[in-house]
Amino acid sequence: MARDILFDPMLPLWAIALLAGVALAVCLLAAWRRLPGWWLRALGVGVLAVALLDPSLQTEEREPLSDILLVVVDDSASQRLSDRAEQSEAALADLLQEAEADGLDTRVARVGDGEGDAGTEAMTALSEMLAEVPRDRVAGAIVISDGQVHDADLAPTLPAPLHLLRTGRTGDWDRRLIVSNAPAFAILDEEFTITLRIEDQGDVPAEIGTDADIELAIDGGQPEAYRIPVGEDLQLPVRLPHGGRNVIEFRVPEAEGELTTRNNAAVVQINGVRDRLRVLLVSGEPHPGQRTWRNLLKADSAVDLVHFTILRPPGKQDGVPVTELSLIAFPTRELFFDKIDEFDLIIFDRYQRRGILPAIYLDNVRQYVEDGGALLVAAGPDFASADSIYRSPLAPILPAAPTAIVLDQPFTPAISETGAKHPVTGDLPTGFGTDGADWGRWFRQIQVQVNAEAQIVMQGVDEEPLLVLDRVKAGRVALLGSDQVWLWDRGYEGGGPQAELLRRLAHWLMQEPELEEETLSATALGQEITVTRRTLGDAPGAVTVTAPDGTETALTLEEQGPGRFVGTVDATAQGLWRLAEGDRETVIGIGPAAPREFVETIATDALLADATAATNGGTAIVEAGAPDLRPVREGRTAVGRGWLGWTPREAYLTADVRILSLVPAWLFLLLATGLSIWAWLREGKR
Repeated sequence: MARDILFDPMLPLWAIALLAGVALAVCLLAAWRRLPGWWLRALGVGVLAVALLDPSLQTEEREPLSDILLVVVDDSASQRLSDRAEQSEAALADLLQEAEADGLDTRVARVGDGEGDAGTEAMTALSEMLAEVPRDRVAGAIVISDGQVHDADLAPTLPAPLHLLRTGRTGDWDRRLIVSNAPAFAILDEEFTITLRIEDQGDVPAEIGTDADIELAIDGGQPEAYRIPVGEDLQLPVRLPHGGRNVIEFRVPEAEGELTTRNNAAVVQINGVRDRLRVLLVSGEPHPGQRTWRNLLKADSAVDLVHFTILRPPGKQDGVPVTELSLIAFPTRELFFDKIDEFDLIIFDRYQRRGILPAIYLDNVRQYVEDGGALLVAAGPDFASADSIYRSPLAPILPAAPTAIVLDQPFTPAISETGAKHPVTGDLPTGFGTDGADWGRWFRQIQVQVNAEAQIVMQGVDEEPLLVLDRVKAGRVALLGSDQVWLWDRGYEGGGPQAELLRRLAHWLMQEPELEEETLSATALGQEITVTRRTLGDAPGAVTVTAPDGTETALTLEEQGPGRFVGTVDATAQGLWRLAEGDRETVIGIGPAAPREFVETIATDALLADATAATNGGTAIVEAGAPDLRPVREGRTAVGRGWLGWTPREAYLTADVRILSLVPAWLFLLLATGLSIWAWLREGKR
């Protein structure tokens, strides 16, 4: 119960003060003149002033409210390291017991990993709790955490102390891998550097040493091990092995006693691009299809084209004077002997043996292919003749042998059963042809006998092989058994996808990863991983998916087209995901390889030091034992050895209010009148 005197003035306070001042002046004048009743008049004025203020007695029936203690429990990933989760639960249980003994109303909120790798947002949670309770009842706030709070700058303004109850152990240490500089793309065959660093944190044991091993693997391949110093930036020189996406994985083996290995790996995805694509086009004679090759190759500004054309075969006698045929001598030795390895692709377009290119030069082409080069043969009638390049040192690497039969009849090129699965010819666009046909017709095809290892991806007359692909040791060869692809380029009968076909063919020959026929690949969109398996064989088995925490699951793929099987994985955790099917493996990173929770793992009170100091709070270490809770007055230091303070708020709820007037009107009027009459009588006797 509480009692207060209240005033409800009948006039504005300034008016009451003015009237009282004038009356007081008159009374003082009367006192100065020694009038006998001046003091009675002063009492009368006082009674009237009190009456005008209308005082009353207010009596409140109050119900005291308990003080509120806000508790935020960190349940993020870093709190699951070592025995921190057990420490948190034990500390929370002791804290709730202490708070109950002190009569505190405890409100608890648990905080996990923030969305989008935001880390631990304990201060955001505390602000939300503070908004839901009356501020005048908040006696304190405690955060149970390892101190790795990532929104410490958002700490709210509290009316009571804020404390950190810190988990973690003395002697904790961790090793992490940092990739500080890596390009998004790089030029093939050019060396670039990736800056990385191995860093130790915490109480590092002396026996760990100052050097550490690191493993490097590209596209999930066999890792290579190196030993590098700890705590120093390393400029690692790297060359990309192929065009397209290159996934480079770095991993540091687990050291004894470290807190976690989640920050021991990093994935860098670098797109390999060719600076300039060097192509050597060898045309045996002028023909309509020659322009198709030139238009295709010259349309790309990144292609350096060297075109070697035999305009006048040695056996041709047309009577043209030699002086009018004078051209710059073609550097055949330089191209086919000295610099042949500089070309990314060599194309023989209707070329036949005429003694212009010696056999040793053609043998250099064979060696170039076996060492990893790319060769495309666009065959015409020349391939079926006695001077065919098949009857040269190129024969061992060609995927098919001519039968000497030229099929001169109309046909529409078609995709074979294997070609429907192959990335070069699968899903080629259709609808070009007239009268509802997919593509326009060709009118000549060279009959060939295909090697057993080669792949027939397109067919022509009576399902005869039209486009044949083969791998020769480290290189690749393609044979197009017709010289009439130019009909598509000219739009005959609607034409066809000659540009797309020849682009894919060239990229497959140059071993671009996206056109491999046997691949396991993965792409990520948000938190979903799409796994794609391409194969020319039967349906693949289940893909083993290994999450960043080592958990393995089996993913069954569904066929979404010939030779293409797809499945999706819900990436529940950020980090490095591994996928394996048979002997094929790949990796993909979701977010950073080490999420924010694992960048810094050593328990600390530094991040919340400013926020706790601003409220006279502090830090208690769980390992040292559960602290006591003590009430402290507002503004006093609220932390000490083995105890944390809270501020009593003395909040209450008003249950009933009674108001009793202290100025009955008739009584004060009677008093004022009586005093005035008494003063008049005293003055009248004088």
